Amino acid sequence: MSAIVIDGKETAKQIREELAKEVAELKNKGLTPHLTVILIGDDPASHSYVKGKEKGSQEIGISSEVIRYPDTISQDELLAKIAELNENPNVHGILVQLPLPPHIAEEAVIEAIDPAKDVDGFHPVNIGNMVIGNDTLLPCTPYGIIELIKRTGTEISGKHAVVIGRSNIVGKPVSSLLLRENATVTICHSRTRNLQELTRQADILVVAIGKPHVIGKEHVAPGAVVIDVGVNRIESGKLVGDVKFDEVKEIAGYLTPVPGGVGPMTITMLLQNTVKAAKRLANL
Repeated sequence: MSAIVIDGKETAKQIREELAKEVAELKNKGLTPHLTVILIGDDPASHSYVKGKEKGSQEIGISSEVIRYPDTISQDELLAKIAELNENPNVHGILVQLPLPPHIAEEAVIEAIDPAKDVDGFHPVNIGNMVIGNDTLLPCTPYGIIELIKRTGTEISGKHAVVIGRSNIVGKPVSSLLLRENATVTICHSRTRNLQELTRQADILVVAIGKPHVIGKEHVAPGAVVIDVGVNRIESGKLVGDVKFDEVKEIAGYLTPVPGGVGPMTITMLLQNTVKAAKRLANL
């Protein structure tokens, strides 16, 4: 048996086509969703990611702008700009691209964004609403993971999901979203004993460790859905996941590649959050 490879690019394309239709309908009602991204400094990865957001916005027909600052900007200046955007009725989504310079407190910046415009889904209010099951703006990568699983036709309810990793960006929120879909969830991390014993019980295995090729076929139950969130650049320059793709492909039922799996979904769910935020702010 060989796993069905989950094509994140194709799934993202389908969602963007759906969003483009929705945006066209909103424009007919006089509403154009708008995303503002704040980019600080010259980090190449951040610049690449922001370009992807600009391209995605154009693709689905929403307006967007990127406000660029040097990495010498003070925290007070940045917070003042966020406060200004919070008050601007024409701005529906605000995203401050991470990482930030060392002199700016990430937590303070995230908390400064109006939760109704927090399209990254990281504000404590949105995280809290997610955990208790309220409708809210969800963290983009975990949101994309759930969409990838659902669009395979996999029924999440009643399944045993094992998540490896407990970060605030992926591990914890994706665990909450799986629980919300009525999965039985086990969270594993660096202190977990008998990791292999636990992962082999998983119907759904989400791997978010950030270390190349840590998970092999010995960790995977036959037929499992395996979602590889890791993006690691190895010495050859190649991008690889946390999962040994070629090995696990012979065991799993479904498997995401790296690149081309979870990655394309993150920006797409950001766009979906922006459209959702615009509708909610306009009471549509």
